[in-house]
Amino acid sequence: MASHNIVVFAGDHCGPELNGVIVTSNLFGDIISDEASAIPGSIGLSPSASLSGIPFGSKCNGIFEPIHGSAPDISGKSIVNPIGTILSVAMMCRYSLRLPREADAIEAAVKNVIDGGLRTKDLGGSAGTKEVGDAVVAELVKVLKG
Repeated sequence: MASHNIVVFAGDHCGPELNGVIVTSNLFGDIISDEASAIPGSIGLSPSASLSGIPFGSKCNGIFEPIHGSAPDISGKSIVNPIGTILSVAMMCRYSLRLPREADAIEAAVKNVIDGGLRTKDLGGSAGTKEVGDAVVAELVKVLKG
């Protein structure tokens, strides 16, 4: 059933069980995706894509980035959670490069690292950006050899 919501109140409806697909403009989509980042626990975990074409269609180009954007105010401080950026690469592999095996491997590596307890400050941990990124790369090597 389709429904219309005012974007200011969309955060009240961000339960993952309530939304399958949200069709909106870029501006409102940006606001809603920021609000929805509370569902997994941090804005640093979520990837995003602005796509030109239909995923799995004949051609699908896109811009892939974490939903938090570049975050220049905290750049170089080793406090950025790299997971959203890494998962954006998985999305690029899946949707634009047609590399589903590699996308699955990246997602598995991220899951294994998080499940292993390594977390950045935004998730209640003490690991830095490089430490988490290096751990995901090491885990990715294991997954691909696996």
